[in-house]
Amino acid sequence: MRLKSALVTALTAGLLFTGLTAPAQAATTYTTDLRSAVRALPVAAENNVGYDRNRYFGQWIDQNRDCQNTRHEVLISESKVAPKFTSTKLCSVATGKWITTFDNKTHTSATTVQIDHMVPVHEAWGSGARNWTQARRVAFYNDLGYAGSLNAQTSALNSSKQASGPEQWMPPANQCSYIAQWTVVKARWAMTVDKTEKAALIKWADKCAAVKLTITKA
Repeated sequence: MRLKSALVTALTAGLLFTGLTAPAQAATTYTTDLRSAVRALPVAAENNVGYDRNRYFGQWIDQNRDCQNTRHEVLISESKVAPKFTSTKLCSVATGKWITTFDNKTHTSATTVQIDHMVPVHEAWGSGARNWTQARRVAFYNDLGYAGSLNAQTSALNSSKQASGPEQWMPPANQCSYIAQWTVVKARWAMTVDKTEKAALIKWADKCAAVKLTITKA
């Protein structure tokens, strides 16, 4: 089962503030502040030529062979109560309690939430993933190493987001946490941003508190 991230909890609560800057990029893990992290993201035109989600990213996988695929690992991790399963095999989650950060709504049925890729798969492809190995793309699709990469969200809102970046779409709640998590995922996977995306990120980051980010390179 995926471990919950104290960082995401703190970001949502707006508790972490700092003026630290990132050390050398060679570091596997480093700490920085949101405004510096946003400005450090490299700029390049988005290139989505050849995108094929199923072919290049695959599906949810069972990484630790416990019969729970990535979707269910996220549901288990984020449930505020012990989840119940569809069978005694404990493979598929049926019910629990999820508070979706896009809208602060509470859900008790797993069927009412989707697992959102913070940086959409189409966006990732155009931001560098088209040049990755197949194994790296599958790892991105199933990233349980940073709890902000994949989150349970209200299905309708996740569908409205689709492949949009923050220059086109923002959730109705917790916008600063959203920007922080988007930035961490982009930096974690060494993805680029286009000019309009970066301008939007800077605009939002400058409105938000000086949140501290811990970024672990994937």
